[in-house]
Amino acid sequence: MDTLTRRDAVGITSGAGATGRLSAAVRPQKAVGADSAASRRPGSATAAAVPVVLVLVLVLTTVGLIVPTDVHLASLFIAAPALMAAYSTALATGNIAALSLVAALVCDIRDGLLGSPVLVFHVASLLVVSLLLIAFCRSRERSHQETSRLRAISQAAQHVVLRPLPDRIGDLSIASLYQAADPLAEVGGDLYAAAGTPYGTRFLIGDVKGKGLAALDDTAAVLGAFREAAHQYATLPELAAALEVSVRRHVAEAAHTDADAAERFITALLVEFPAEGGVLRTVSCGHPMPLVVRDHRVTALKGRMPAPPLGLAGADPAAYRQDTFRYAPGDAFVLYTDGLAEARDRTGAFYSVTGRDIARGTAGDPQALLQQLQDGLLRHTRGRLNDDVALVAVQSAAAR
Repeated sequence: MDTLTRRDAVGITSGAGATGRLSAAVRPQKAVGADSAASRRPGSATAAAVPVVLVLVLVLTTVGLIVPTDVHLASLFIAAPALMAAYSTALATGNIAALSLVAALVCDIRDGLLGSPVLVFHVASLLVVSLLLIAFCRSRERSHQETSRLRAISQAAQHVVLRPLPDRIGDLSIASLYQAADPLAEVGGDLYAAAGTPYGTRFLIGDVKGKGLAALDDTAAVLGAFREAAHQYATLPELAAALEVSVRRHVAEAAHTDADAAERFITALLVEFPAEGGVLRTVSCGHPMPLVVRDHRVTALKGRMPAPPLGLAGADPAAYRQDTFRYAPGDAFVLYTDGLAEARDRTGAFYSVTGRDIARGTAGDPQALLQQLQDGLLRHTRGRLNDDVALVAVQSAAAR
């Protein structure tokens, strides 16, 4: 949600057409694969490259000993360490460079160049280029190690801020999926949480203005507020008002160090499954309503006009409208962020979520349902997302 301003957010939720626009974004329309360079396994690459490079050295040596003595091939041996450096480590590259140097010396001595300036030139050029290749490999290895540390830190942040949802709360089976747009991030501007409370099982899904690591501060603030307030307020409008108060306090504190803190806001959807079952309650703060999967077809629930996003809404529970829906055994619900609804292919066409057929093998399996949605999204975008995507699937265990 990085393209909206505070004024845009007020405009979206101030008119009667807000819900229609949110629904229209759906109607027309981990996790992306890891970056290949960052996920490369040096050990496996070395194992694959060594036989090829050794054959190359052997072929060059054989040819160098066969051709006439006035044809000098020693300078070609630099191809072997160059090829190894492209796929392997500094150590392996150094070993191949030493082997190439010995082979080049053998060929030059056979050609009668011992004591000749040509042999000195061949040896010097091989040494210089090999040292440069080894330095390149060491630099790449350091970069790979730093990337690995960043991923480890990002994964730790994800588990602290965006805790994994349980597979089940009460009689509800739950699955979640998060894909950050930043390939080095595991968590960013999209968020979700669940809580088993005396009032039923409650879910929060939201989208912070901005994306990636820059939005992590607001993400942590609203998740912490939800985890505490979800157990304290009997109704969703009261819970939404409490979250608004918490977000306002967070923004006020952030304003001391961030001049743009007043522009922060968070679209959010609160969902409640009462313990008696069969009923779903929602309160939307500028966020899309859930999708329902019924008879293997995906449709969007339609609610009343949503409240403004958190940070722009009111502190009075009366400012929030609660929608209630009845559902039948076998229905599944998907909570999502706009990274799903606004994903585009290369032609600019939106990913169409509603109206899709869902494989029958996903019945009673929220994880399989999310996997099918993710596969379709990645096919549509060819693995390139411009925004974070968060998905939560919920289904009554009694429908299994």
